[in-house]
Amino acid sequence: MSTFSGLNTAASGLAAARRGMDVVGQNIANQTTEGYTRQRVTTSSIAALAQTGRFSTGAAPGHGVSIDGVTRLGDALLDARVRDTLAASGFWSTRAVASTTLEASLAEPTENGLAARLSQFWSGWQDLANTPDSGAAASVVLESAAELAAQVAGGYRAVADQWSGARTAAERTVSQVNAAADQIADLNREIRDALASGRSANELIDQRSVLAQNVARLAGAKANIESDGTLTVRIDGNALVVGSDARHLALTGPASIDAGGNVTVTWATASDITVSIGGGELGGNLSVLASADKGGVLAQLAEKYNEVAEELAATVNEQHGKGVTAAGVTGGDFFALDAAVPAALGLSVAVKSPADLALAKLDAGAWDSSNADAISQIGLREDGPDAIWSSAVSSLSVNTAGDIQRARVSETSAITAATAQQSVAAVDGDEETISLLMYQTAYQAAARVMTAVDEALDVLINRTGVVGR
Repeated sequence: MSTFSGLNTAASGLAAARRGMDVVGQNIANQTTEGYTRQRVTTSSIAALAQTGRFSTGAAPGHGVSIDGVTRLGDALLDARVRDTLAASGFWSTRAVASTTLEASLAEPTENGLAARLSQFWSGWQDLANTPDSGAAASVVLESAAELAAQVAGGYRAVADQWSGARTAAERTVSQVNAAADQIADLNREIRDALASGRSANELIDQRSVLAQNVARLAGAKANIESDGTLTVRIDGNALVVGSDARHLALTGPASIDAGGNVTVTWATASDITVSIGGGELGGNLSVLASADKGGVLAQLAEKYNEVAEELAATVNEQHGKGVTAAGVTGGDFFALDAAVPAALGLSVAVKSPADLALAKLDAGAWDSSNADAISQIGLREDGPDAIWSSAVSSLSVNTAGDIQRARVSETSAITAATAQQSVAAVDGDEETISLLMYQTAYQAAARVMTAVDEALDVLINRTGVVGR
């Protein structure tokens, strides 16, 4: 055993303590950095050299400490749980926002809603039935009808605009996913090279983890770490990122709600292969953009606007055609529908003059208004336009409440998962302060050992044999 082994042991202790202080400083410096995972120095003791033979001196102490590396104190299971909860939270949050925005646009049950406008329209007919000779009442009916048609068209356009906004958001999300996939692939290459060469890749892994969480929230992606340190990201069971290679998504389908059909996601290099997105903000947007038969809330409401317009035109025209005007002429269509556009947009008032209103029944006399009264009762029918609209509003309200509740639950789950992750990975200022003091004390102690060994060697070398001179 070398006489100077004590110096080597103390030097290894100094190096380990210094490295520990460096890592603690890194932790403290990044205490508020997003996605940063705290680190710790991992060390192991160096065993004593084996000694055999006639000159063996028996038991010997070890040769100090070895710095094995700097370890991230993250937990892969907690990271995966965060990604899963973020996917669900992104999906339901997107649906909840879309549903609440749509519900607010209806303005129900207020005087600005379609239900109130329908009630005003039927009340106008009732007033006209009570005073059939009133030109003002007749003008009110025509004006109310025009306002009703405009209300139906405006509601449909609001839904169409929200649909277009949701599609634009879906396109933006696809672009964000593609950009994140490219970044993850680049980080995979850097991390693989760093690990293969024995360098630390902790900060690169932190950056990659944040990107993986973003992709999970955006598109519901799953991820797992491979043996070479790279992260494989999958969507719908197919790889989005493998090693240093990344694939891109593309959004296809109708550009407007009038075109019908479903907006879908495909692979950019294989447009005939549909990618099923069941989670994340993209999945939420796709569910909102779906056709009415697939449960798309926007398409369903647009369809209801069309149904209201068609039923309104059909029922009023039918009853109006059963009456006659004051001049004894059979009543024509009260509403008109333009077949070239959706019914909600093509609804208009065909009657242009109060004199063309068929208020009386056939052969009932010029001042009869029983047909006007019959028209006013259409709003009470169980299958009339009012009932159709009431059912649509009720259904939307129930769905909105469900989406909001699911969004709250999923957001709570995401927060809980993130809290559990941070309890392991986040930097604690008090803990780092204690670690810093520990490494500082260890450094001072190792320095004292080196000083003691140095003084012992000084006595051995410079003072042996000179005692008593």
